[in-house]
Amino acid sequence: MDAVPESTLTVAPDEPSPPGNPPRPQADGSGPVAAFTVLAGTLTSLIGISWDIEWHVDVGPDTFFTLSHLLLYSGSALAGVASLVMVLRSTFAQRAGRATDRSVGGAPVRVFGGTFTAPLGYLISGTGAALFLMYGLVDLWWHSLYGFDAVLNSPPHVALFISISLTMVGSITVFAAAREQLWGRIGLVVSTPVLITFCPLTTYAFQGVSQTVDPQLAGNIFFSVCLLITGALTLRRRGIALSIAAVLGVMQLFLWWFSPWAAKWYAGYVGLPLRDNLMDAAPVLPSGIPMFMLGVAVVIEALLLLGRGQNWSGRWMPQAVGAVGGVLVSLSMLLQTSLVSGGGGGGGGGGGPMGQSGTSANTLLTDTVLGLVIGTLAGYLGSRFAVLLRLNSTVTDQEDSLTR
Repeated sequence: MDAVPESTLTVAPDEPSPPGNPPRPQADGSGPVAAFTVLAGTLTSLIGISWDIEWHVDVGPDTFFTLSHLLLYSGSALAGVASLVMVLRSTFAQRAGRATDRSVGGAPVRVFGGTFTAPLGYLISGTGAALFLMYGLVDLWWHSLYGFDAVLNSPPHVALFISISLTMVGSITVFAAAREQLWGRIGLVVSTPVLITFCPLTTYAFQGVSQTVDPQLAGNIFFSVCLLITGALTLRRRGIALSIAAVLGVMQLFLWWFSPWAAKWYAGYVGLPLRDNLMDAAPVLPSGIPMFMLGVAVVIEALLLLGRGQNWSGRWMPQAVGAVGGVLVSLSMLLQTSLVSGGGGGGGGGGGPMGQSGTSANTLLTDTVLGLVIGTLAGYLGSRFAVLLRLNSTVTDQEDSLTR
């Protein structure tokens, strides 16, 4: 794979757009409406899954037809319908010979031999939503075979988590395509922490595979660092990583309050008792979100700013930033687990919300190495993803520099 271009970490000099470029298609207002509808769908699914997990902890197993499941599936359906509408609009425009506005969802992609023309972002989000609904039927069949469901890492659940994550990736792609507009930048800052929050759920499927590495800790390190760097390098504005971390903190606070409240309220509504030995434990999903990301974001912002000012090479700078961020996230999760559950956790097999282990010199060393390795990979891939997201927009680096 080619090295990361120097422009990834440097600001292009101010210069006007090349003359003679054809005018871009004028947006008709559908862009922000559809984009924020997809985002609303992903947020709805995120709230639904947090509620559902807390139900399993506070009440017990459930059936397919519950209110939290309804919220989970309606969010995916909302995102899917919005994506389908935008795909059909793009298809009709292409057949009518009208130019496609790439700021609405990104570059057009021909699907099924040209039968449809789909903006890249909406193609990704729509595919994720369609897969989610399909695997929802598999989950219904699974319930019909085994009855109550008490685990997160059943095969249909893992497939559902991956599908929702794909829709969230599509949401980020949609907003990144409109990065020259305020609503696109705001949407990217909000949609990125949604994916940071959700993706580590999928890694729980690997719980128990290794006694040395906790998959949820590894997922938190990778996704939080990778997506912070991706957002910062996609928009190339000061404070983006801090903004993403701040929104992540707001989401964590909301879910921390909402999830246990909703589980207890719904249990009372349907007449089911709470568990007899239920303790005042922290809510599962919110307590697994890194709570010290503002500090990590400050360091990442400082390193990126220093790198731009000193013209450090873009070939190694993202990896270095990622390595530092990865170590900080890994060690902060040790502290977080200690504060939340009263015991350290992490690489020793319990840094996620589902387990804990004593903090020791071996745990510190293991988590530091884990953060270093995964953070380096996250920094590299984050910079590459940023390049892809920028290429998916109509705005050139020269034009982007004029909006600073």
